[in-house]
Amino acid sequence: MDRVKIGIIFGGATEEHPVSVKSAREVAKHLDTGKYEPFWIGITKSGEWRLCDGPDAGWETGGSRPVVLSPDRGVHGLLVLEQGRYETIRLDVLLPLLHGRLGEDGAMQGLAELAGVPYVGCDVPSSALCMDKSLTYLVTASAGIATPVFRTVTADETVDPGGLTYPVFVKPARSGSSFGVGKVSRAEELPGAVEAARQYDSKVLVEEAVAGREIGCSVLGNDQDLLVGELDRVALSHGFFKIHQESDPESGSENSTFVVPADIPAESRALVQETAKAIYRALGCRGLARVDLFLKDDGTVVLNEVNTLPGLTSYSRYPRMMAAAGLPLGEVLDRLVSLALTGKSQ
Repeated sequence: MDRVKIGIIFGGATEEHPVSVKSAREVAKHLDTGKYEPFWIGITKSGEWRLCDGPDAGWETGGSRPVVLSPDRGVHGLLVLEQGRYETIRLDVLLPLLHGRLGEDGAMQGLAELAGVPYVGCDVPSSALCMDKSLTYLVTASAGIATPVFRTVTADETVDPGGLTYPVFVKPARSGSSFGVGKVSRAEELPGAVEAARQYDSKVLVEEAVAGREIGCSVLGNDQDLLVGELDRVALSHGFFKIHQESDPESGSENSTFVVPADIPAESRALVQETAKAIYRALGCRGLARVDLFLKDDGTVVLNEVNTLPGLTSYSRYPRMMAAAGLPLGEVLDRLVSLALTGKSQ
């Protein structure tokens, strides 16, 4: 039986580059090469595409070759460029491991659509919706699910610090991880926080802080056929939760740990899982996503954010929650590929 030819895209020309490479390295450890023939496509920090042997150190040089994903559906895959000539590699499926801008916002998904190659994860509209936190909130609220009170600030707009209830969080509207996110407790801190967020996006979100426990839910599947992993709870020692900001995240965060399964009542667990699935469906998500919510003291839940291509590193939340539910990363990858190829999980 022929192996499935899978193009795995990682790296990227954004601040999420290092995390993406780590996700690729973890996938390489768990991908069943008896089932799949991987083609590793690394995007350098400067935006060059390289076909390489894998995501190990030195992949950007070490015999890698220039490559592009052809938008010509007749090619249905890769064009490998070398010495003024090219060869084609037909792909069965793409696995994008690009987080944040240009990977999680619909850009890569649109290229895959043009190429006619099936791909793992959310489609163009749902990727774009979930990447923009303000649009995520609007769609989710229209489905009757609570969201934080927020306002958007455009590139040429100023904010009246006196018109807000503190504390507030200031965030780039369309950025990954916690880059550019700041907590503001006093009015005089607001202008600096807005400018810091604008380093990552011209559109900035200012939202009231929600008092509650931060709970994550990993979701896998399409339409009505959804699987959720065990929930996790972010346990903070101080400050607020920041992801991928540590110098050595593999050794742990300076202010947070994760409790898996989340130590919350059974009725709260069920509510979080059902709400996460409702949010996933309302936003049109497919394949996978991590839905983060706040569980308030009164037992209600409020959306925090949706990640359509969550990290798959050794310390990432999504694979940890799935593993706690009895689904190791290798099986998660099998199901994701099956969903991309057939629309149904195995």
